[in-house]
Amino acid sequence: MRYFFLFALLFLIKTHGQTLTGPQLLEKAIAHHDPNGAWETFKGKLSITMQTPGNGDRISDIIIDFSSEYFSLTMKRDSTIIERTLHKNECELALNGSTTVSEEDIKTHRLTCERTKIMKDYYTYLYGLPMKLKDPGTIIDSKIYSKHFRGKDYLAIKVSYEKEVGEDIWYFYFDPKTYAMEVYQFFHDEEKNDGEFIILNGIEEIQGIKMPKTRAWYYNKDDKYLGTDILTETSSL
Repeated sequence: MRYFFLFALLFLIKTHGQTLTGPQLLEKAIAHHDPNGAWETFKGKLSITMQTPGNGDRISDIIIDFSSEYFSLTMKRDSTIIERTLHKNECELALNGSTTVSEEDIKTHRLTCERTKIMKDYYTYLYGLPMKLKDPGTIIDSKIYSKHFRGKDYLAIKVSYEKEVGEDIWYFYFDPKTYAMEVYQFFHDEEKNDGEFIILNGIEEIQGIKMPKTRAWYYNKDDKYLGTDILTETSSL
């Protein structure tokens, strides 16, 4: 039975007698997740709960407004609240409501503008997928990969980046019928099987964009569970 599904998957890679390429598969996935091209002008709020073994939940409230070049991130865990804001070239930081922060607390909480820019890139990348794979510096392998993962067959694309953008190798797994993105994984060194894989479940729709409800993170090398991000609320501004 397994061989039948693999054959069917390979058959789906063919479209109208021509081979479906990696960039073409990406376009189909984008059409599924963002059919109206709304991500480029996204203006909204995302609330994310991060659950990790042995830790209390971390609540992140994120505001993104691309047209105004605005990003804010408020992170709450236990009694600690960290606020980060980027507005064009201006950066504002606060700890528990105060903008006066000790050097020790700055180091402990990595409360810097540089870190804030990294967090902005991190969240807009993850929640902007697969649309963010159209960004400059992204290299989409022309080949489509047939992947069998946790009992399901997928069509996958391999993604690398120009050196100044990133050095990891990524694979993105799409449902062969709907082209929904359901898994992705990255490697620092693919031969060593390092890095992580992320399983996506559920859909939260905002402004016509289909975002994953949950992301569960695991190590590639031993399937060790790392944590889950849950998109608990979305709203337009």
